[in-house]
Amino acid sequence: MSAAQIDRILEQKPEVMIELKSMVADQLTQQGVNTQADSISDEMLYHLIATNADLRANITLWLRSRGFVTEEDIRRSTTEIDSRSEDNESQSTSASPFDRLRDASDAGLALDGSSSLIPPSSDAASGALAGNTPQPGGAQNGSPNTPSNRRQRNITDEPDVLRVPTPYNLRSLRDLYTQIPQEGAPLRRFGSDVFLNRNGGLSAGGGSGSHTMSIDLPVGPDYVLGSGDGLTINLSGGVSQNLTRVIDREGKVALPEAGTLVVAGLTLQHAQGVIESALKGQYRNVRVDVTVARFRTVRVYVVGDVQRPGGYDLSSLSTPLNGLYAAGGPTSVGSLRIVRHYRGKELIREIDLYDFLLHGVRLDDDRLQSGDTLLIPPAGPQVAVSGMVKRPAIYELKGESSLTEVLDDAGGTTVAAALQHITVERIQPNQQRESVSVELPAAATAQSTLAAIAAFKVKDGDRVHVAPILPYSDRVVYVEGHVVRPGRYPYREGMQVSDILHSYQDLLPEPAARGNIVRLVPPDLHPETIPFDVPDMLIGNGNLALQPFDTIRILGRYETDSPQVSIRGEVLKPGKYSLSQGMTASQLVKMAGGFKRDALVESADLTSYTIQDKKKVVSERASINIADAMKGRLDSDVQLKAGDVLTIHQISGWKDIGASVVLDGEVTYPGSYGLQEGERLSSVLRRAGGFRTTAYPAGAVLVRVQVRELEEKSRSELINQIETASASARLSPNLTGQSQSGTLQAVSQQRNEVLQRLKSQPASGRLVIRVSADIESWENTAADIEMRSGDVLTVPKRPGFVLVSGQVYNPSAITYVPGKDAAWYLRRAGGTNDIANRKEIFIVRANGLVVGRRSGEWYGGGVLSTKLDPGDVIVIPQKIIGDSLFWRNLLTVAQITSSIAITAAVAGII
Repeated sequence: MSAAQIDRILEQKPEVMIELKSMVADQLTQQGVNTQADSISDEMLYHLIATNADLRANITLWLRSRGFVTEEDIRRSTTEIDSRSEDNESQSTSASPFDRLRDASDAGLALDGSSSLIPPSSDAASGALAGNTPQPGGAQNGSPNTPSNRRQRNITDEPDVLRVPTPYNLRSLRDLYTQIPQEGAPLRRFGSDVFLNRNGGLSAGGGSGSHTMSIDLPVGPDYVLGSGDGLTINLSGGVSQNLTRVIDREGKVALPEAGTLVVAGLTLQHAQGVIESALKGQYRNVRVDVTVARFRTVRVYVVGDVQRPGGYDLSSLSTPLNGLYAAGGPTSVGSLRIVRHYRGKELIREIDLYDFLLHGVRLDDDRLQSGDTLLIPPAGPQVAVSGMVKRPAIYELKGESSLTEVLDDAGGTTVAAALQHITVERIQPNQQRESVSVELPAAATAQSTLAAIAAFKVKDGDRVHVAPILPYSDRVVYVEGHVVRPGRYPYREGMQVSDILHSYQDLLPEPAARGNIVRLVPPDLHPETIPFDVPDMLIGNGNLALQPFDTIRILGRYETDSPQVSIRGEVLKPGKYSLSQGMTASQLVKMAGGFKRDALVESADLTSYTIQDKKKVVSERASINIADAMKGRLDSDVQLKAGDVLTIHQISGWKDIGASVVLDGEVTYPGSYGLQEGERLSSVLRRAGGFRTTAYPAGAVLVRVQVRELEEKSRSELINQIETASASARLSPNLTGQSQSGTLQAVSQQRNEVLQRLKSQPASGRLVIRVSADIESWENTAADIEMRSGDVLTVPKRPGFVLVSGQVYNPSAITYVPGKDAAWYLRRAGGTNDIANRKEIFIVRANGLVVGRRSGEWYGGGVLSTKLDPGDVIVIPQKIIGDSLFWRNLLTVAQITSSIAITAAVAGII
């Protein structure tokens, strides 16, 4: 829904504002902005609605779920949004006071607390609260208050107010924290709209009279004929004939057999008698009926303060009002109370247009004749009337002197008028402005107030403002929260809480046990909270008396600090659940969907928490027979408390169901084998038929999932350490600036190479094993390891080479020669190059063991004197650049790790 549609709902249903602020506060809190509903002002909420599309979408769903709008309303709103955006200007002028107040604060309003959702602006917000915003029901200051941009309000509408931010999110305070807006819309002169053509522009155009006020008056027998009138003469009786004649310039009409007759200046009735007398001499028993078929035009002059002074050709039936309408009416200076009708130098009549505008009196007997003049003089004394009157406008005075008479011209005061607050801004002629008020007696009654108003004399230039009564009721109580019918309730003396909340039928399901009465304590109406027990109140105990402006607040059981219990383990839907009244362990299991197939139903753990001496929390654990509890045995079931945790265990060995291992390579029967609990490697190999004659058991690779996960974790940590190591940690502090710069560049290059090798080599998950072709020799020894589900054993063929890798001139695989040591193979690879670190040469055996400079227990002498077997790998690492001991050790570990990964990959595919 659009912002304007949501705003209209909030204006029509003020009770929604309270709940909506709570919803917005919860949403902002979830986004990391710690916000209380009480700190969100109305202006703040309107701004968020106008600027945040996601919030509008959430509010639309919330309004739909609460029943404030329907799906049809939402579909219709989506089609209206585009047309609304195309007519922004029209929408802004007809917006509600809340729209305009929100627009005034578009620059941003901060919350009352420390959190600020919108940056504070200059004085936009303070100006809005001070009354400098466009006022309700009219246009902005300085813009014309035409009917097209002025919103017409009914006395039954909610009063227009400016809402001040409240310290608490209470509807009672929202009603009280309101200001009556000042009148800012300009008033129009009463009656000026009568002469406007609603199709655009003024009523008539030009002096030709081509567009004149329509004449629909009947012609009476007293109509005076003149030259130019068209007559229809119907003959009946002795002869039946229809004659059409036009009165000529001499005032005559020609009749058959009777000649011409002068009828100009005669009334229609007199002319009919004259014509009938003339024709009776020519026709026997003739009867004559004369009607006017076409009216003549008369030339009149409209002068003075009119929109288009000049001469106008009007119908002979026209009145002064028709002439004034043809001339576009008076100007803003012209009078509406005095219109002088002259015929030559003779003043025929002074016309007061208020008789027509206020009382509907039309002077149809005052007909215009050719040569008549209408004179509009300047307006007389004027008084502006605004506020709680039925027709706020500027009125011209003619004989009115009392305030009562002026208010009568304005249609009288409305029922929402505060007659004790009538102010008048007066101009002392040629001196100054001053403000006066109607003086009322000390103990004013209705009669004395009306008498004082009648005795008050108005003067030219007065601006009378009738203030409204208070926009809220001072005898009302409020109900909000977890109730069926929230809102305002009328207050009466001796009223109690049970007079509004009679039973649980007035509450939503599962209300909280504690309710609150938020009371506004006089004289300053500061809020105080009075708690009460909801069940006791409903049965008649602890029934509290209410006072005006009290707010009865009922919360739901699960709204704030709701009691919860948890269920874990082997149920369909583990998690946290709200603790209902009297909930037991079996009910919690049912709410969680029941047991899973692997659940141990004989016993369950229940962990409870108690507060000891209101100082510390003490946990207690108990074992319950959940199977008996589910069968309805009350002695086995346990009633839960807030915070309890029920754990349903898994049947022993359930995860081993379907466990299997894979044997690949040089075994007699490779494939997948089911695994029994505790089964060892020798047993699985025997079931696979043992090793083939071509197998090389010393190079067997056993990959385990858990080992791969640990290696991956260690590899990620090592990469992170290298990437985050600072430059100072890589170099020695004794280097000079120039040397340090060159060294740092070399260190960075080496670092990038090591990182690339680490990231390109995934963790292998290899578990080092030492087996031989004779299974009996190592069966049931430490080498006969226990197998795990998911293990993969790959037995390669006997390799015929030794691999030399790293910093040598020719990294390659050298044909295996029995009895040769590592130095012999290194010489066959061309020896080490200039950047080789000869001190850290190490050997990776085919079975995964590593022989290094500090592995003295595996050989006698240096690393290069080690006798090698088929599939072994000699690794010559690169020299570490940089004198920092931390950096050297870090990169050494990284090089060894990446080299082991390479050898593991090679061993796996041999």
